[in-house]
Formats: sequence, C-alpha cells, structure tokens
Amino acid sequence: GRCGGVGIGGARAGEQHPWVVPILVWQQEREKWQEMASLEAILKTQAVRVPKPIKVVELPGDNTVLVMEHLEIKSLNRHSTLLRTQLADLHLHNQQLREKMKKEGSTIGKKIFLLCGVELTSAVLFPQVNNWKSGWVSFFTRQRIQPQMNLIKRNSGDREARELWAQLQLKIPSFFCGIEMVPSLLHRDLWGGNVAENDSGPIIFDPASFYGHSEYDLAIAGTFGGFSSSFYYTYHSKIPKAVGFEKCLELYQLFHCMYHWNHFGSGYRGSSINMMRNLVK
Repeated sequence: GRCGGVGIGGARAGEQHPWVVPILVWQQEREKWQEMASLEAILKTQAVRVPKPIKVVELPGDNTVLVMEHLEIKSLNRHSTLLRTQLADLHLHNQQLREKMKKEGSTIGKKIFLLCGVELTSAVLFPQVNNWKSGWVSFFTRQRIQPQMNLIKRNSGDREARELWAQLQLKIPSFFCGIEMVPSLLHRDLWGGNVAENDSGPIIFDPASFYGHSEYDLAIAGTFGGFSSSFYYTYHSKIPKAVGFEKCLELYQLFHCMYHWNHFGSGYRGSSINMMRNLVK
C-alpha cells in the first residue's frame, strides 16, 4: 500500500524541498514506470497541472519509489471551476491534434491515438489487460467489465450477477448508438482524493491513464464523491453530453463498483447488482 511522501536529503518537517518521494510498497517496478508515463503524458498536453515525474528508483526489500516534483498543495476549493475547464481541455487534446493534422494535411512527426485502450498504466492488485482495440465498446466490455465478472465468478460464483451480466453484455452496444468518439487521454482514477490545488491553480495526481471515452473519467467521481453537480455542468459546457449519457455513466460506474467488490469485499455487491438491474431494463 501507499506510505505517503518522504522528503529527500534529510529535510525536516516544514522545510522547503524541490522533490518528494511517494513510496509504493510491495509493488513491481513496472507499475511505477507506468505511473511515470501517465504523468508525462498529461504533462505534455499542458491542459492541467500534475507533479513532474523525475525518476523511478529501486530500493532494498522489493520497494520501488517514484521521485516527483514537490508541490505544496491543499484541498481543492477556490480553483474547482478552473479544474472543470482544464479536465475538458485534457479530454479534447487528442481530438484537437487530429483536427490540426487534417488541416495541415500531414502526419509527419505527429503522434495521435485513434484507437481505444492504449494503456499507460495498470492497477496494482488486479491488473487490467490493455491492448489496442478498434472499438471502445469491445474494449470496455471485454477488457474492463468481463475481467471483473470473471473474478466475481471465481471468488463467489454469484448466480444473480452471472445471470444479469449475460443479459447486460448483449445490451451494451445499444448504449453507444450514435456516438462518435476520438479517444481521449484519461486520468482514470479522478475522484476527490486525487485532486488538489495551490495558489497557481488545480493539480491532479496519481493517474492510471489510458485512451478512451472522455465520459469514463466522470464516473468514479459520481460513484465515490468529491465533485458537486456544478462540476459536470461546467465540464459539459465545453464537451456536450453524448447521446445516452446517463446509461453510459451508470455502466462506467458499474465497473468501479465491481472492481471494489473484488478488491474490498461483498459490501459493494448490492450497488453492483442494482446497477446491472437498472441497465438491463
């Protein structure tokens, strides 16, 4: 688990220091390289501030640390409206690159992700397979929800969950009818615990990024809190709601509930089952 931030160079509490080292215990080195790649990808968009990653270091005892820029932060408050706008800018970045390439008529030296599921990092305890997929529906169904369902079958064999999933997976394509999407760079774990601010503006951290439907990033905040309804209003003023937004959002929230069911126990079963019941209606 996470052990918080540790200053480098023997700095005492209250002293200013340019770096901070978050220590991730019992985690493979690959995970920290992936987190570093996520931070670098978001940093390059210049859409929203993240801590600048410096270096991944292996320590004795199978510990791995990621050295990052030190930022003095506090709870998000004054800059919450700006974060809504900047999150939309992050999600629009890939689309804007594509439009610029079309206008210039050249792809030389440009890198743009037109397919869903390009992974920059993965979860620690329950790795989520990420390969190139030409369709978001296929990627999300087969490589997000299905692995969680497989774990539920293996761990508890829950009959109602299995029966509901058999119905739901046939309906999922209908939720996305009429949606045209350029995959967006996603934070993937954007809830109240992973956002903050300083005097210069909002800051997001602890990303687990991949490319996919922009509305996916809105789901975990709605599931576990941290953002008010006005957050979505401001966001959708820049990126309008897609057709069938409510169904898609609940589907994305289902993934997070199923993940937590597998990760933290059966206390999340009720929410998962209720969401599946609603979605198959």
